Amino acid sequence: MSDPRQRVPGTDRVLTHPEVAAAADRLGHRLVKQAVHTAQQRARDGEITVSAVIAETLAALPDSAASGRPVLNATGVLLHTNLGRAPLSEAAVDALRRAAGTTDVELDLSTGRRGPRGAAALAALLAAVPRAEAAHVVNNGAAALSLAATALAQGREIVLARGEMVEIGDGFRLPELLTATGARLREIGTTNRVRLDDYRAAVGPDTGFVLKVHPSNFVITGFTSAVPVAALRGIGAPVVVDIGSGLLHPHPVLPAEPDATSALADGADLVLASGDKLLGGPQAGLLLGRAEIVQQLRHHPLARAMRVDKLTLAALEATLRGPRAPIEQALRRDQQSLLRRAERLAESLSAAGVPASAQPSEATVGGGGAPGVALPSAAVVLPARFAELLRRADPAVLACLAHDRCLLDLAALPPEDDDGLRRAVLGAA
Repeated sequence: MSDPRQRVPGTDRVLTHPEVAAAADRLGHRLVKQAVHTAQQRARDGEITVSAVIAETLAALPDSAASGRPVLNATGVLLHTNLGRAPLSEAAVDALRRAAGTTDVELDLSTGRRGPRGAAALAALLAAVPRAEAAHVVNNGAAALSLAATALAQGREIVLARGEMVEIGDGFRLPELLTATGARLREIGTTNRVRLDDYRAAVGPDTGFVLKVHPSNFVITGFTSAVPVAALRGIGAPVVVDIGSGLLHPHPVLPAEPDATSALADGADLVLASGDKLLGGPQAGLLLGRAEIVQQLRHHPLARAMRVDKLTLAALEATLRGPRAPIEQALRRDQQSLLRRAERLAESLSAAGVPASAQPSEATVGGGGAPGVALPSAAVVLPARFAELLRRADPAVLACLAHDRCLLDLAALPPEDDDGLRRAVLGAA
């Protein structure tokens, strides 16, 4: 009798199956063909039946050609760097879809000639921050600082307080970033205290600019002093302020967090900020300030290497012009509504046999914003073993482990994610 494994369907036959062909259109021929070959080999090895080749091929295929998986952020950190920081608004996501094809990103449709790149996004940024005379966008906050240092202080000095020489994450240290541009650092003050006289004594003919950096991921308390931006007005050199977290205006929930509008009003010549933090947009570095300085940066050769693509510009414009971004919605959720959601989820899970309870909790901004600020929140409490199980769930969930318990903090999750969170927990139980 012939071996049934010899009847394994050929590759072309499997690829013409309607569901497999549809998957190839969605995911690409190469990826699907690889899954077909794997299923065929498993049939030849006797791991699956010959009739199961098509089903196994389909089962092995991912939902998307990209490997990134959606994750529900139940950590209580609103801007989680490992999860991509700020989630985009629906308006920004729609803008990405529209911009994915050919667009007028660098074309003036009225004349048919080349136009200024990203003009609409820059106009939206200036409309959001009227205090700025001009604006420019690069690919992230570190790039914004690097461009400023290269264009304004290469071969010259940058005056910086020692208490503001921060490490920005993943081992990247601000002093190393600045000196890599060819600028020299003029350190002033001590770790905990700096005075206006320190700045005055340091500024001279060799000063490229005075830099103020918001220590966005730590807090120094006790015997401290710092010099506000307003006191540096007229210091004799341009004042560049890196506010970091991306607030464009003062925020009622985060009154101590610096913002671009206030920094410019206080006399900053140039303000640097991130787009994917408290602004709630895509990863980008925002530069706002005096027209002559922004133009100098825009025309520097390095600006070309830091140029953002059409997708970033589209998402940024939609974030600025559209409805409240998810991070803004999260900041404005009150603890009572979060606690009611946690109680409903805990009750539903308990009814399904999962040991769950609800409790008040505290969330944080994260992403280098509002260090030390606790945001009232609420969480669903599960046994600690769920933390690992939920990372493998569908949808994946990243929780917080505390006191040998798994906490599902709801601060970063909109109410429409509650059902997905419930399904993930039940699937992991």
